[in-house]
Amino acid sequence: MSQKTKIAGWIAVGALAGALTTVSLQTVARGTLAPLPLEELQQLAAVFGMIKSDYVEPVDEKKLITDAISGMVASLDPHSQYFDKKSFKEFREGTTGRFVGVGIEITQEDGLIRVVSPIEGSPADRAGLKPGDLITKVDDTAVKGLSLNEAVKRMRGEPGTKVILTILRRDENRSFPVTIVREEIRTQSVKSKVVEPGYAWLRLSQFQERTVEDFVTKLEDIYKREPGLKGLVLDLRNDPGGLLDAAVAVSAAFLPEGVTVVSTNGQIEESKSIYKAVPEDYLRRRGADPLKRLPAAVKSVPMVVLVNEGSASASEIVAGALQDHKRATIMGSQTFGKGSVQTVRPLGPDTALKITTARYYTPNGHTIQAKGIVPDIMVDDTAEGSPFAVLRMREADLEKHLSGGEAEKKDPSVEKEREAALKRLEEESRKPAAERRPPEYGSDKDFPLQQALAKLKGQPVKVSKTLVERKDDTKTE
Repeated sequence: MSQKTKIAGWIAVGALAGALTTVSLQTVARGTLAPLPLEELQQLAAVFGMIKSDYVEPVDEKKLITDAISGMVASLDPHSQYFDKKSFKEFREGTTGRFVGVGIEITQEDGLIRVVSPIEGSPADRAGLKPGDLITKVDDTAVKGLSLNEAVKRMRGEPGTKVILTILRRDENRSFPVTIVREEIRTQSVKSKVVEPGYAWLRLSQFQERTVEDFVTKLEDIYKREPGLKGLVLDLRNDPGGLLDAAVAVSAAFLPEGVTVVSTNGQIEESKSIYKAVPEDYLRRRGADPLKRLPAAVKSVPMVVLVNEGSASASEIVAGALQDHKRATIMGSQTFGKGSVQTVRPLGPDTALKITTARYYTPNGHTIQAKGIVPDIMVDDTAEGSPFAVLRMREADLEKHLSGGEAEKKDPSVEKEREAALKRLEEESRKPAAERRPPEYGSDKDFPLQQALAKLKGQPVKVSKTLVERKDDTKTE
């Protein structure tokens, strides 16, 4: 880890748009710049001059340059981004896990903003926003044509101020406004409960600065109640990621000391790293290792890890590490596939560039990017199945996404499956909305949780008949 702490910069493991971006401090060193393409730069200067002199009305030179930089960066992939003064300030504030906003994870879809998931307990969650909702307007501004960063800016504001989001809910065939009061979001990233004697449920909704400490505290409480714990369900469903060191720490809690958790590989030398289950690779600052407080039984307790399409980045790192080391059974549906590393490099005191610098790999060397983690056992969302799983957005569905490093080939069968799912969705939309609301995670009606418990008890598991591994557009050579 020594080489990882010599340089200044941030590595983003998961990005929560709309209100939150979480990062991990890491080193960044710049090598010698390649020769600049002078002819193309001259063209850029010529275009700038023509716009300045010939455009129908005066233009703001600084805004023109900023927009040019933003467009250049945005053309790379869905996660690279130019931070101007305001957005960089918001980014740095977000690293604490406290932020002012509505509390949603978002992405772009067909020029609109799609809700990946509301943050538990946030104003957006209380207002009833659901995964899959499309935001068409923020106040009076249509989001069509806005960048993701621009949409984020409009949803941010001062605590106590209101923002009106116009929501398109396809499964209900309606569009409606939702008024949300912005507030400082302090997310509780860890929840737990003893679901029945001998068996516990531990949920991580994000990987934040306090996640490891809270994770250890919750596990300690579980073992105080159940010293002879027979099985543990680690729930990473709809966990969009967060801090890399937190992901390494959570993995290390269950793995033998010193084994590989995740590796990165990119073009520059500093992007080539291996993170192991050792304190120097997960402690953010000097001090006591919270994992030392855990009972030894944590290393061997039978485990099931629940994942779904909303499990991304840091949560995929944990699932991949526990799967490769055969420490846990992974259950659910194929994960999001956000396996790229973003490094934030300051350009000055007030601006910065977030740029993709590497890909993540599981301990066995499998890429996470545009692939995700394929569960050991596919399990549906409900006892009735997961008929709309093919409609869910994943990394491979995003425009300009990085491939997994392999040759790409479109799968025509996916489109046919989506057409069939849309027809089913039309039929489902005729049902009352209350009937379509999924059960609360951790409840006795949580179907995947019940299947996880069955697995831990050695009982039959109701394996999905509809979910299959999505090859996306990646072909292994």
